[in-house]
Amino acid sequence: MDNNLNQSFEILITRVFDAPRELVFKAWTELGHFAEWWGPKGGTLEIVKLDARSGGEFLGIQTSPDGNQVIWTKFAYQEVVEPEKVAYIRSFSDEQGNTVRSPFSVSWPLEIMNIISLENDEGKTILKLKGFPVNASTEEQEAYKGMAPKLQQDLEGTFDKLADYLAFLN
Repeated sequence: MDNNLNQSFEILITRVFDAPRELVFKAWTELGHFAEWWGPKGGTLEIVKLDARSGGEFLGIQTSPDGNQVIWTKFAYQEVVEPEKVAYIRSFSDEQGNTVRSPFSVSWPLEIMNIISLENDEGKTILKLKGFPVNASTEEQEAYKGMAPKLQQDLEGTFDKLADYLAFLN
């Protein structure tokens, strides 16, 4: 991974899931699992492409819970190590997977690095997420920092969906 990522502010989330690490890893990397839980509560995800390996890509369409907003998003997988790590750069995109500006802010960073680490803890999984802007201007870094509480809340909601999905599978 590129160590010159211009990291000034990061979001850190730790969450324990009552599921084996291998299953949590599959939930992050396999098509049949990922579409079932990713995104905001009440929203839907249609996956166009999912190649969750180092150098691979995800492309999907997220629809808001009210159905009024459709957002294309992509992940450029930087490092995928089964069953312990998934690192990807997340961006908004168009239908072809080209990076585009956020629909909600012209000063939102074009790229956000997310590093997911998974640790085994007696049959449970400790997930640690670290997220930060990549190659962002000062204005973009400040926009990310200002949105951090909402972003953290949205991610916690997504992780609630993951916990429910894992409980369903167990």
